[in-house]
Amino acid sequence: MSTVVVVGSQWGDEGKGKVVDLLTRHADCVVRFQGGNNAGHTLVVDGRTFIFHIIPSGILYQDKACMIGNGVIIDPAVLLAEMDGLAAQSLAVHPERLLISENAHLIMPYHAQLDKAKEAALASGQKIGTTGRGIGPCYMDKIGRSGIKAGDLLDFSLFKDKLRANLDEKNFLLTHKYGLAALDGDEIADNFAGHAERLSPFIGNVSLALDTARRQGKNILFEGAQGTQLDIDHGTYPYVTSSNTIAGNACNGVGIGPTHIDAVIGIVKAYTTRVGAGPFPTELNDAVGDALQAKGQEFGATTGRRRRCGWLDGVVLRDAVRLNGLTGLALTKLDVLSGQPLLKMATSYQLDGKTLGAMPCNIRQVEAVTPNYESMPGWPDDLTGIRDLSALPVAARDYIKKIEDFCGVPAQIVSLGPDRAQTVLLSNPFKD
Repeated sequence: MSTVVVVGSQWGDEGKGKVVDLLTRHADCVVRFQGGNNAGHTLVVDGRTFIFHIIPSGILYQDKACMIGNGVIIDPAVLLAEMDGLAAQSLAVHPERLLISENAHLIMPYHAQLDKAKEAALASGQKIGTTGRGIGPCYMDKIGRSGIKAGDLLDFSLFKDKLRANLDEKNFLLTHKYGLAALDGDEIADNFAGHAERLSPFIGNVSLALDTARRQGKNILFEGAQGTQLDIDHGTYPYVTSSNTIAGNACNGVGIGPTHIDAVIGIVKAYTTRVGAGPFPTELNDAVGDALQAKGQEFGATTGRRRRCGWLDGVVLRDAVRLNGLTGLALTKLDVLSGQPLLKMATSYQLDGKTLGAMPCNIRQVEAVTPNYESMPGWPDDLTGIRDLSALPVAARDYIKKIEDFCGVPAQIVSLGPDRAQTVLLSNPFKD
């Protein structure tokens, strides 16, 4: 029995969905532990593309149990749309295959309204780049002890009492602060009555189910969203998400103890990308950045926004190793670097005459740093048909070794294309 956590080591969009899908074949349970539908995991299986925002990527395997932990916030309409989309592709989701934590909080219509209104009211230089899905306001209500949980759908009178109390405050903000129309509580209650009818069979105690699975010797895979530098505590604040994205939150976000985690795999894109606002030390605003963006098809799975691209940032990677306790790396999109004659990796930052080996806390300092690069030769070869590490060009193998040596963590998985089959599994964290 093993428990493995998969996290993003950069600013998200590293390819977690594909790696989780790959490792799922060795797992019995796949569990999402934080975030909401501001995240998007893209999988390509036998030429078919699937994009998940809430449902764990492991749902494509018919014999796996998938769970959504209490650390996830759920927009019921989005979740049901994903379920309907899978059913339309002959992949119906049944309660035997998906369990939703009764302690997971629900994104309400007023959360999204407030999210968009607050972002729109900010000056252009102060915008965070929120997806407008209501993520931040929902987490605020959770911490403020006024949130509505999935379990409240099982007691609809309790749900309506909470909704009524919340709307008094939310409508005041919407009308008086932002000049928007008030929301109709009866209309919201009617919509959620339908959600409750469909979702009630899926709602239960995820913590208890996982403890039972662990005691039975089953392999458990924990799936994070976003990336380390978007962590609310340890990322480039305030340009972060509203939850803890690092591996330690796998315990809080599902209800297990830290002694039950056996391995933590950090997903590392072979270059670096970022969506939305915020500092990005290695960003390339030139032809190379444009080439990486085009070849890597770097558009957000959730927003469709163009991802900013840059060289691999070793400082960010070392921070991820330290913050997550990474035991292995999954290197993705190595194939996108093919054709670049010269590759660079930032090994430190320069700021006011000092060399920094970690991301500064002060956001203005992050914006002011200059990366110190080490250069390596690239390779012209197409890697997408390679299935064995030894068949890679010498320069590509050297690039992988450089990353391993620099951060002190071995690569266990190397991805050479978008399809499930275009992956080299060097070491299985569930067995090795």
